[in-house]
Amino acid sequence: MQTSDDSIYAIGEIALYNQMIFGLVAPGYDMAGVAVDQILGKTESLMPAEIDMSTKLKLIGVDVASFGEPFMPASKGHSVIFENKTQHLYKRINVSLDGKSLLGGILVGDASDYNMLHQVYLNGMAIPEDAAQLILPATEGGAFGSALDLPDTAQICSCENVSKGQICGAIKDGSCEDLAGVISSTKASTSCGGCKPMVTDLVNETLKSLGKTVKNVICEHFEYSRQELYGIIKIKKLTSFNEVLDTCGTGHGCETCKPLVSSIFASLYNFTPNKEDVTQDTNDKFLANIQRNGTYSVVPRIAGGEITPEGLIVLGQIGSKYNLYTKITGGARIDFFGAELNDLPAIWKELIDAGFESGHAYGKSLRTVKSCVGSTWCRYGLDESISFAIELENRYKGLRSPHKLKGGVSGCIRECAEARGKDFGVIAVEGGWNLYVGGNGGATPRHAELLAEKIDNETVLKYLDRYLMYYIQTAAPLMRTAAWLDKLEGGIEQLKKIVIDDSLNIASELEKEMQFLIDAYECEWKQAIENENTKKRFNHFVNSDDRDDNLVFVPMRDQKCQNTGKIKNNSYFKQIYLWKLYYQNTKQ
Repeated sequence: MQTSDDSIYAIGEIALYNQMIFGLVAPGYDMAGVAVDQILGKTESLMPAEIDMSTKLKLIGVDVASFGEPFMPASKGHSVIFENKTQHLYKRINVSLDGKSLLGGILVGDASDYNMLHQVYLNGMAIPEDAAQLILPATEGGAFGSALDLPDTAQICSCENVSKGQICGAIKDGSCEDLAGVISSTKASTSCGGCKPMVTDLVNETLKSLGKTVKNVICEHFEYSRQELYGIIKIKKLTSFNEVLDTCGTGHGCETCKPLVSSIFASLYNFTPNKEDVTQDTNDKFLANIQRNGTYSVVPRIAGGEITPEGLIVLGQIGSKYNLYTKITGGARIDFFGAELNDLPAIWKELIDAGFESGHAYGKSLRTVKSCVGSTWCRYGLDESISFAIELENRYKGLRSPHKLKGGVSGCIRECAEARGKDFGVIAVEGGWNLYVGGNGGATPRHAELLAEKIDNETVLKYLDRYLMYYIQTAAPLMRTAAWLDKLEGGIEQLKKIVIDDSLNIASELEKEMQFLIDAYECEWKQAIENENTKKRFNHFVNSDDRDDNLVFVPMRDQKCQNTGKIKNNSYFKQIYLWKLYYQNTKQ
């Protein structure tokens, strides 16, 4: 925009407008449009007096969003607040005094509803008589209509100024046939990406309204969904990526389909990443989570969080010997950080010799089954939660799935193990166990839903076998059980029919498949250290035993920590490091 100096134009964070600096993308684009108009002689082109500061961001790892009037004086309207401190959630919307209009709001911890709430606010759409339904979790009565209910003038992508009408019109006029085409044509979601979920919904709903099939294919190499490819591999008994590619794919594969096919093999046959390490992502290839500075974490399994003093001593000795940063995790086990790639086999040999196994913290698999002490020690405990948690964790250890799995067992309704925040949770009650499924923490927390109540241990195992195998077979890639249950037509009631009533007549098959995976389990780190060729994978350089001399650590509370400042500020170091990782992962 033209400044106080007629020869200088400014936009974005260097432009002072209405005594404010606007650091958001959308106002910056609007300023750019005004600046172009003014340069072309359209001096009447000006910014509006009020600028919409609605935005969705991630601050220190937390999703936050605000729109409209985030702070509402009592004279203008009412505030509706939903707060869940155990899940670190806070949501507030402001509605007009007559309760008919949405005036603004704030979302902290879960901003997944931002796009729809923003559109309701911008377009003056009608809101439910009970406005709380706009921010309540789905399990507590919250609900939204279809994205197609928005008017065609609704601005979906504020960064690129793309309306709902433009997105839907690109499908209806035949110029685009899928999401990729719409994005390429309209540029929607190509800037900050915050609107992509709504763009996706609009494209899918428009295709459905035209009677077209909406198919989520894996990638350009496989014209199938994950569920379809899972069925093909199972029926044809395919056991290698090249077999799958030759049978039902094209090209050479990519970083999307290779790990996915490997995951399907693991879910069907319990193949470990050692069988075809070249098709794995970095974490599975090296059986460890890569950290910011190129070192790795080491997480042995501690089933149910139970460990002997002798086991703790071994872990302490290993942590001290290899100078590893040591922390107790939220899943009640011990995590070592700062392990160099070359040291991983030696560290794991010592752990396995001491009776430990892989904790699979790097895989899309069962992580932990957290437990309280239950009736073993607690005066409130109604059942033996520790023993049951250990049984469950040992039963499902190594189980590969579309996304990570976490479980919990609480000895009473006081819920010290937070079982209802897990993919599956078991809570002791008078008369047995209550079984909950489909919960998770993370960026979009969700309480698990009750699948069955007052059942015995054997029935819990039976229902869990069926539930987990059905999820593994039908979920989309990287879809947690919570999102899968939300997408499942009929929701929890349909799942009850499948798991408990056996409405699809597949219960016995699901149980047999789960038992096969349990029987086929092998510790992949034990495999790795017993095979000399596999151990060669853990050299930092292909043709040398040299270590990575770029690693820098600093002291932190009597331990060491990666020097994040150097990584963050030294772009040359980052480039060299990333090229090393690329070479390491593609040439081995």
